[in-house]
Amino acid sequence: MEKQTVKIAFYGKGGIGKSTIAANVSAALGAEGKRVLHIGCDPKADSTRCLTEKKSPTVLEQINRLGEGLSREDIVFPGVFGVSCVEAGGPRAGSGCAGMGITVMEEELKRLNILEESWDAVIYDVLGDVVCGGFSVPMRKHYVQKVFVVTSADFMSLYAANNIMKGIKGCCGEEGKMLGGLILNHCRSDADREIVELFSERTGAKVLFDMEESREIKLSDYQRTAVLKAYPQGKAAKAFRRLSGLVTGHGEGTLPQPLDEKKWRVLGRQYLRKRSGSHEPKQMYRRDGKIWPGGSPYAVPARNDSPKGGYCPGCGRLPLLYPGSV
Repeated sequence: MEKQTVKIAFYGKGGIGKSTIAANVSAALGAEGKRVLHIGCDPKADSTRCLTEKKSPTVLEQINRLGEGLSREDIVFPGVFGVSCVEAGGPRAGSGCAGMGITVMEEELKRLNILEESWDAVIYDVLGDVVCGGFSVPMRKHYVQKVFVVTSADFMSLYAANNIMKGIKGCCGEEGKMLGGLILNHCRSDADREIVELFSERTGAKVLFDMEESREIKLSDYQRTAVLKAYPQGKAAKAFRRLSGLVTGHGEGTLPQPLDEKKWRVLGRQYLRKRSGSHEPKQMYRRDGKIWPGGSPYAVPARNDSPKGGYCPGCGRLPLLYPGSV
């Protein structure tokens, strides 16, 4: 019976911890004895550093240095727990198309039949700028079966996740169910979970896993190694083992319903009202002493004896700075 290869991609906003999660998932699978190919698709070429424990030459660098006709050993490098690592690479910052490395790398992987080898899992780590055609290649050309989006509770991270969902929907059409789910990274509190769960409800993207803030993960990054090697019995290592089982499971994906601008505003108001504990926005003074009509859930309710001139009616000290308040 032919082995079924699990092919997945991790997308997310730059700096959200996507590469750390992808690399440690690969390490967790490798530690289980699985044969794993980890492919970094970021021009920074830093996806495999915690697996190879050094900076590996990228496919583009090797082509520029060695010319055409690269061998397997020129672009595939061994990592911890037997993980095989490839870095696509890209041009220097400000000097070319960032997605070009992915296209060139895929051509080389096909030419060398590397993707046809007997892998248990192929893991793609992709920058979340799906506006670039190069970065959308893994899902647009169906190199992967599922896409997992790494996010935090920060607005811009969720905004990037929403754009990635637009890319998934555009690549797969109305019938495609490629989204495996959201991975909440840097989870610090119940408030973080609340906003991501609200986003999940509105978009139909299930929250697959919460990855809490971890000192072990940070220290492992600085040591340039995998968490499972540096702290094999730690809480973070156990979390990555659980996550690796979830992302390689056989559950069906979903078709996301990304938010438009109007729905974004509704989501924001719902979250702020929920966190303020009130369904009515509280009043806030403008600099001219008039009540700001939009209100703010963090403002102190207006009082008759509140000072004028734009100062906080609660403490009387801090000026209230709000867009359009002057």
